[in-house]
Amino acid sequence: MKEIAPLIINWYQENKRDLPWREDKNPYHIWISEIMLQQTRIEAVKKYYERFLKDLPTIVDLANVDEEKLLKLWEGLGYYSRARNLKKSAQIIVEKYQGKMPENYEELLKLPGIGEYTAGAIASIAFLERVPAVDGNVLRVISRVIGSKKDILLLETKQEITELLKEIIPVEADLFNEGLMEIGERICLPNAAPLCDKCPLCNHCIAKKEKLTNIIPVRIKKTKRKIEDKTIFILVYQDEIAILQRPATGLLANLYEFINIDGFMEEKDIKEQMQKWNLESQKITNLGRKKHIFTHITWEMQGYRIELKNKNDLFIWIKKDELDKTYALPTAFAKWKENIERTLFDL
Repeated sequence: MKEIAPLIINWYQENKRDLPWREDKNPYHIWISEIMLQQTRIEAVKKYYERFLKDLPTIVDLANVDEEKLLKLWEGLGYYSRARNLKKSAQIIVEKYQGKMPENYEELLKLPGIGEYTAGAIASIAFLERVPAVDGNVLRVISRVIGSKKDILLLETKQEITELLKEIIPVEADLFNEGLMEIGERICLPNAAPLCDKCPLCNHCIAKKEKLTNIIPVRIKKTKRKIEDKTIFILVYQDEIAILQRPATGLLANLYEFINIDGFMEEKDIKEQMQKWNLESQKITNLGRKKHIFTHITWEMQGYRIELKNKNDLFIWIKKDELDKTYALPTAFAKWKENIERTLFDL
């Protein structure tokens, strides 16, 4: 293990990608990118990162941003608690640290939404603190190098690998951590055969030597996602569409949604539902089924576009440009926007 650090650093310096958050060592930029990169692909994050920093260039701007604007900037990234925790942390940084990021791992770890990995990434990349940054990529690479068949989804496995890395992390902690993550993303692949012939660690890798890369890393998933059925209504009155704001707590808190009910509704029952909402339908179009997968829940959705003769006071009625510019619509509901644009607004 002690021999791999210089190999990682040399490979990274020669092969690192040109990414916007690597243009400087600004801890705010690193923080935003690391939070965005959780559960999201690098290519998808780039446009969100640039837009976010254009509107909120400093920690003070983030601390003072209106939540509705913040959620709109985050729209499409999902896991909206990440955005809310960014603002909470920014407010703490302004109040407690005079608007400057804490410069060590232990202080970073105290901020909302910053766990061990993110604290390690910021501390090592921005401040060169010799701490590991252990994410799924790192767990995969090191598990293969040492030939570990322990379940990487277990906290104890992560802790063991973290302790192992603490013993070998060099002074160039930033290059080491970024290089290790980059090898995991581009070489030691998660869902395909690893590119061992391109890996700087291939001569030190037990999984390669013993032909175990299809077995290691070990992941034992124990929970199944709950499946929930929903009926989505694209309610159209003239050039307006109906939405509602979700509750302040729970899944997708405070975000906006198209009108929906639990369970699948047949077309024959829709007119009756419209009457309950004091609405009169004139045309019903079946939009088919869509699916959205959350961490622990899967939504199976049946959609209908319903042209109305009137509107009510139960819902919020908006125009398309308002939906695009003002109201943050989570991905589960944004899946239905294409139906709006093709049918309602192309007039």
